[in-house]
Amino acid sequence: MTWRYLAIEGVDGAGKTTVAAAIAAALEGRGEAVLLVREPGGTPTGEAIRRILLHSDDSVAAWTEAMLFAASRAQLAAELVGPALEAGMRVVSDRTVYSSLAYQGGARGLGIDRVREVNEAGLQGVWPDRVLLLVVDPASGLEREDAADRISVEGIALQARVAAAYDDMARQDPERFEVVDASRPIDLVVADALAALVGP
Repeated sequence: MTWRYLAIEGVDGAGKTTVAAAIAAALEGRGEAVLLVREPGGTPTGEAIRRILLHSDDSVAAWTEAMLFAASRAQLAAELVGPALEAGMRVVSDRTVYSSLAYQGGARGLGIDRVREVNEAGLQGVWPDRVLLLVVDPASGLEREDAADRISVEGIALQARVAAAYDDMARQDPERFEVVDASRPIDLVVADALAALVGP
């Protein structure tokens, strides 16, 4: 288990929150010091931005959306993730910068490389070294959601573009990405994730 900072990624409804919590709990059960975070959010600044991004009825321009996600993420990195890594902890994050690369860079057409540059400036080297990509049909993912947010209400077309962007990134960086079929019952998904990223 060589990773220190794990990103849990996938389309809406893929099971990221459940799997992230299971991995963090498994590590804690082994006596590891673990920080479990979510994006956007995790800090007072980030939670305020989260309300705008996910729970506002206002129209948000694509680059405004990208910049707000980047701002929340930069604060999380400076306030929590960076210090945790420096202290020798493991970090498990329910969404990370890879969400912005997929959603704003790929699905919204801003360009993955351009969105990466914006985020790199704010993250100052605090970047996930492993990515768990939970793959599920976008329509099935949307059906699983307990409540839609401002982005998921845009529907299947956006989520399909997000899924394609994730797939492209996983193909281009296979050593960083671990891909798990998340269409199955959640206990099987969690078991595969734990086997791949935590070990026996």
